[in-house]
Amino acid sequence: MKTDLIIRGAREHNLKNVNLTIPRDKFIVFTGLSGSGKSSLAFDTIYAEGQRRYIESLSSYARQFLGQMEKPNVDKIDGLSPAISIDQKTTSKNPRSTVGTVTEIYDYIRLLYARIGIPHCPVCGKEIKQQTIDQTVESVMQLPQGTKIRIFAPIIKGRKGEHKKELEAARRGGFVRVRIDSSIYDLSEDIKLDKNIKHSIDILVDRLVIDKSIVSRLTDSLETAFSLTDGTALVAVLDGEELLFSQNYACPEHGACIEELNPRMFSFNNPYGACPKCMGLGIFMRIDPELIIPDKNLSIEKGAVKASGWNIAEGGTIAQMYYKALGERYGFTLKTPIKDIPPDGLDALLFGSNGEKLTMTRTNEYGTGTYYAQFEGLVHNLERRYRETSSEWVKTEIEQMMTVSKCPECDGKRLKPSSLAVTVGGTDISELCDKSIKNTISFFKSLKLSPRDRMIAEQILKETLSRLDFLCSVGLDYLTLSRTAGSISGGENQRIRLATQIGSSLMGVLYILDEPSIGLHQRDNNKLLATLRQMRDLGNTLIVVEHDEETILSADYIVDIGPGAGIHGGEVVCAGTVNDLLNCERSITGQYLSGKRCIPIPEKRRSGNGCFLKVIGAFENNLKHIDVEIPLGMFVAVTGVSGSGKSSLVNEIMYKKLATQLNNAKKTAGKHRAIEGLENLDKVINIDQSPIGRTPRSNCATYTGVYTDIRNLFSQTSDAKLRGYNASRFSFNVKGGRCEACEGDGIVKIEMHFLSDIYVPCEVCKGMRYNRETLEIRYKNKNIYEVLEMTVEEAMSFFGANPRIYNRLKTLWDVGLGYIKLGQPATTLSGGEAQRVKLSTELSKRATGKTIYILDEPTTGLHTADVHRLLQVLQRLVDSGNSAVVIEHNMDVIKSADYIIDLGPEGGDNGGEIIATGTPEQVARCDHSYTGQYLRKQLRN
Repeated sequence: MKTDLIIRGAREHNLKNVNLTIPRDKFIVFTGLSGSGKSSLAFDTIYAEGQRRYIESLSSYARQFLGQMEKPNVDKIDGLSPAISIDQKTTSKNPRSTVGTVTEIYDYIRLLYARIGIPHCPVCGKEIKQQTIDQTVESVMQLPQGTKIRIFAPIIKGRKGEHKKELEAARRGGFVRVRIDSSIYDLSEDIKLDKNIKHSIDILVDRLVIDKSIVSRLTDSLETAFSLTDGTALVAVLDGEELLFSQNYACPEHGACIEELNPRMFSFNNPYGACPKCMGLGIFMRIDPELIIPDKNLSIEKGAVKASGWNIAEGGTIAQMYYKALGERYGFTLKTPIKDIPPDGLDALLFGSNGEKLTMTRTNEYGTGTYYAQFEGLVHNLERRYRETSSEWVKTEIEQMMTVSKCPECDGKRLKPSSLAVTVGGTDISELCDKSIKNTISFFKSLKLSPRDRMIAEQILKETLSRLDFLCSVGLDYLTLSRTAGSISGGENQRIRLATQIGSSLMGVLYILDEPSIGLHQRDNNKLLATLRQMRDLGNTLIVVEHDEETILSADYIVDIGPGAGIHGGEVVCAGTVNDLLNCERSITGQYLSGKRCIPIPEKRRSGNGCFLKVIGAFENNLKHIDVEIPLGMFVAVTGVSGSGKSSLVNEIMYKKLATQLNNAKKTAGKHRAIEGLENLDKVINIDQSPIGRTPRSNCATYTGVYTDIRNLFSQTSDAKLRGYNASRFSFNVKGGRCEACEGDGIVKIEMHFLSDIYVPCEVCKGMRYNRETLEIRYKNKNIYEVLEMTVEEAMSFFGANPRIYNRLKTLWDVGLGYIKLGQPATTLSGGEAQRVKLSTELSKRATGKTIYILDEPTTGLHTADVHRLLQVLQRLVDSGNSAVVIEHNMDVIKSADYIIDLGPEGGDNGGEIIATGTPEQVARCDHSYTGQYLRKQLRN
């Protein structure tokens, strides 16, 4: 077996004919500047070739489902093992996916509850048990003579619909048919077996005389009844009270009956277990009156009503007619502030006139007329339109008026009452999944079971605990199994998948990981590194694309790609041990690691402008009713271990409240009592890592606005003026200048039937997007396509004489994006690159001095040299009088901040408190702060 992985002639993207030999069964780190070619080598070359070879080994029938993969641009790869990629792609946004279902731990827990769970009556909470036929007969024998007996039997179970034939047959037979959820039950008046009704069990006599002569007949009848259909119960009516006898779990007091326990009744994705009200989602999207009328100091005339179609400040004569009719009826005018409208008038405005008809006056070109009509209310109107519309645009508009609320039926627990009435260790399955993973492990380890239950649960608990331990080993002990998959970050998702791979215990696999340390506090980094070493020791090869200093120093072998980014990268600068890297003069990574280069600590910390933003009584998620003061005019870092409450405070409460109040956004802030100091700010800008565009037509040139300037410049050339071309001629998004064969895409999709679709360059424009006439227009001997193919750095030189274009491009270069092409599709940009494009766009705007910028881990995907440059940009923003609040784990950013707010002490339930505040030097002196402990080392160095 080959001991090395050998790559020859790798030329994918910016790689320059790379030849590389790396050892197998080792922990290998690929590092280098952002855009240097690390991912091109690791993912687009090595992993892509591994996947392609695997798919090629399958039959053509299997390949039609898996798709056909193109061979990467490489001459040869030898010693390649089966490859598994663990990248930062977020999990499904499906609200039905949770951490428990993604990791499959919830499947084991469902099985545990089905096998050793103790059922209780959903009404009174008392423990209930099953009854055998013999126990039922014995109980019936003890009833007084003349007791009426009924059979309660399901004839249709778990099937939706009207079932008219069965119901009609029941009416003819004189039975009472009861519908419960998606099942129909027969409640007979007498006792007799009626075989005329399908699946029905009805035992008929006028009166049952209890004596020993009919015991065998009664037993035979019940055995027949209970064997014919699942869920049959016998009801005895005694002194007006019903006594229930059933082979299922039944409460004799309240008649509540729980079917035989099985895993599906604990699944919120199955109709047998899901709450029928919310269908297992646990939540409802509801119209929020606070979002319809966010500012009650405004009047209707001044635009107080923000609902789609009802804001008369934006027009809407029909809406105005309804408002006037409501005002005449309830005593207010369009000029009346909302806060001064009588309560019954405000209620009618939001929820309707409750059947009362209003006097409506309408004027048009034919005159004025009066008619009478009810008003359904803004809330009901929006709900109805949301249900009825087929327009995605309308749905999106109305969704901005909606908030998520718990299902009133299950209180957000997703399951039926009967499922929640089953406990293990005194805890129902929803309560267990709401515990942090750390507390869930403690729960299972302290679980006291009978010898029989211990024997049944032993294997289930072993598998469950091993998977929970794996999640702890990658620093995710603060998560809960009930956490929705869509709410976890890319870094958390990657570590979940990493934990799943550890559980598989595979050998001889090539794992390729993309910055697994993202979102992880330095305290938890050692856990992650121990996990990676464990995977290596099983006999696997790990290639980790990383910038984290501790991870690089822990590697067995390091490959540094560079020396620069984009066209200045794509070479192997150094390949070897840590010492080789430290002694390599060409390696920028080595220079930062050896201390020859460093990010300096600011000589002076800012004191701010004397104003504060105060968040009072924050209790969203795990925050413990904390009060936080954020000084303005400063660079503020919010720190703490993963899950300590940083995002809850900054993104959920602070940003959403500021966006609503300052930017007129329609957002619902997290739970808090109040926020003070809003008058000191004029706008909030959230620079996150969401894509800058969802289609390949979007790129950094269109997003930053520099493309508009470039098109205007081309339209001012003499050739363009001669032909009458305006700026729109040079857009590939509209007809006129674009190639109509591909509609400006530059590529054409070819359907391959049983193979995956492939995309080929357009035969007409050869992938250039524009028609021949447009491409004939040149500026400084280059056409519009050739300009879009330039990197930002090349374009800066090309447009150096045009200050407007140059300055916009310079901001992209300032944030470390000089290597990307102007026309590079937005869909190919990483989250970190998209975030820096947004940051550059803000840099190009004129500062007001009263803007607050919010950034969530802006160092994601950045090399230390890029972090150095990013910090210079952030400091520039704050030097202009603005404020910056950054959520970070990167110590270089934290040590450069003016002020730190450290949350903790732990994650999840054990977090949500303020541990320390102050300058980096002050926080470093706090022994209780994990951030302070690591910061102390940084400041000392």
